[in-house]
Amino acid sequence: MKGFLENTWKHRAHVVMALPAFLILFFIMYVPMAGLVMAFKAFDYTKGIWGSPWNGIKNFQFMLASKDTFVSITKNTLIYYVIFTAVGTFLNVVLAIAIDQFVFKKVAKVMQTIMIVPVFISYAAVQFIVYAFISTDTGILNNTFGMNVRFYSTASLWPLILTIVKIWNSVGYGSVLYMSVLAGIDTELYEAAQIDGANKWKQIWHITLPSLIPMITVMLLLSVGSVMRSDTGLFYQVTRNSGTLYSTTQVIDSYVLNAIFKSSNFGFPAAASFFQSVVGLLLMLLSNGLVRKIAPENALF
Repeated sequence: MKGFLENTWKHRAHVVMALPAFLILFFIMYVPMAGLVMAFKAFDYTKGIWGSPWNGIKNFQFMLASKDTFVSITKNTLIYYVIFTAVGTFLNVVLAIAIDQFVFKKVAKVMQTIMIVPVFISYAAVQFIVYAFISTDTGILNNTFGMNVRFYSTASLWPLILTIVKIWNSVGYGSVLYMSVLAGIDTELYEAAQIDGANKWKQIWHITLPSLIPMITVMLLLSVGSVMRSDTGLFYQVTRNSGTLYSTTQVIDSYVLNAIFKSSNFGFPAAASFFQSVVGLLLMLLSNGLVRKIAPENALF
């Protein structure tokens, strides 16, 4: 203990710098975890969280009561995770390399800034942009191409629509991390490859991509922890919570949000959140263990 206190005092400047981030994580991420006890309680407003009676695993049984619904929303959650992760990672890397290789650096910086802007636009506003494009009567797509497609009642079209919206919203921002890695690659490697006769494509394949693999691996491992979570704004607001689209747009988070609006049983969303967290933790540990066996230097721990 004495050694810990001495070391803390020695590095007090670093401790003070890290303190705001630590407090934010502690109060926003860890303190609310106490609310997980509601997953095992029959919540009663008059008694509060701690005074509400325990009900064992009844909230989990309620979540699994409609087997078809639960299987459907779980399947949708996993499918969208795979699509968004695969397409997003690919486009993030491609965009980062394209900007890095762009001859006109000032233009590349302007493009990068413009592409980051969508991530700051709330999905509450994005839904109106999407509606302007695909509404049946006044939509840009229907009017421009002379179509009469009822997008908000055709569930099969929404996996593509949601993927496009998600990629538009996140790819520009997601490429920033990969660009920081590219900025740190030793230019002498490219010069040596050029002397050996390697063209741009070979330089990218043998130097750029291998340098990005550790960052890609870390980002994938971090994302696995959220495999059962989805962007509620995307699936609830952009789809306008249309019941006719539930077969392809309803995910666990939007299902829980609908349940909160329809019921005062907060034990159910707590049980769903607990389920998501446990599955995410197990998958992250499994994925990290697999990476540690294949490439230990790329593992998180």
